Parts: sequence; C-alpha cells; structure tokens
Amino acid sequence: MTSRKRLWAGSLLSVALCIAAPAFADTISYTAQLSGPGENPPNASPATGTASFLLTGDTLQIHVTFTGLTGGAASAAHIHCCAEPGVNAPVWVPFANFPNTTAGTYDATVDLATFAFGGGGTEAALIAGMNNGTAYTNIHNAVFPGGEIRGQIIPTPEPGTFLLLGTGTVGLIALLRRRVAPRSSL
Repeated sequence: MTSRKRLWAGSLLSVALCIAAPAFADTISYTAQLSGPGENPPNASPATGTASFLLTGDTLQIHVTFTGLTGGAASAAHIHCCAEPGVNAPVWVPFANFPNTTAGTYDATVDLATFAFGGGGTEAALIAGMNNGTAYTNIHNAVFPGGEIRGQIIPTPEPGTFLLLGTGTVGLIALLRRRVAPRSSL
C-alpha cells in the first residue's frame, strides 16, 4: 500500500471514529426526535416531541417537550432498551410523574448508580444503548397503548468535535497536496 493510500485510510478511520463514538467528556449529550412514523408499528399521528438527555457520571438529566398527542393525554413515557430502530424493547427507565396532558414538558434527574432498572437493564447496558442508537424513548396514551410518538436516542457531538474534525481534515488535505504536488526540475 502506498503512503498516500495509507494516509487516506488513516484519515477515513479517524473520521469514522469521530462520528461513531461520542467524545469522552464530563457530560455527554443525547437527543431523540419523537414522531408517529418513528413508532412500531408506525402511525400517522401529527404529534411531535423532542427529548434531550445529559449524562454526567452516573447522573442522567431528562428533558422532554411534546405537543399534539391525538390519542388523548399521555399515560406513560419512558426509555426502552436495547433494540434496533423499528424493533420494540422492554421499558428500562420509566418517567415518574410524566404529565397527563396532550402537550407539555417534563424534567427529571435519575441517579443511574442506584436506579432500579426494569426489563433486566443495567447502567452500563443503557449507556451502551444510548451511545449506539439502540435505546429509544416514547410517549403512550389510551388510543396508542404501545406508544403514539417515539424517537431513537443518539449521541449529540460536541461543538469541539466538529472543530477538531475540520482542523484535522484541512491539515490532511494540505499534507496530501504537498506530497502529491509535481516536483519542478532545476
């Protein structure tokens, strides 16, 4: 393999690693965009929601906003783990005191070190599921007992990750140009 090919292979591997895994920091952010088509089975509900999660050590902060539930007021909401998108999984983290409304917000903080997970879950498995996109959150009600809206939980890259990725890419392009540039003869 030529050095140029090795450089490109190394660059692609670096980019893939930056995209595939969240940066290790004190706090890791996650988001989920909730919709009816995201449910299993999918439905035509116009309801939407956004869930954000901040993981700092063993502490998980949860913030959910939702609007337009058509199947009645929310009866439950939680995190399910661990299954690929479109596949159902057991409830691991129920959202206590979720608002019994068709629109609203919800905030909670959970200490994962002492939390009693449902469905045989563990803290390590939940974090792995959130990191690899196999955890999801959804909101249930009377008309949609399996869930009216759902969204996969995915890591949110930190702004610094994009800066590092961009800087590294520019540096690699400059290096490649210098190595590949035609040499002038004297």
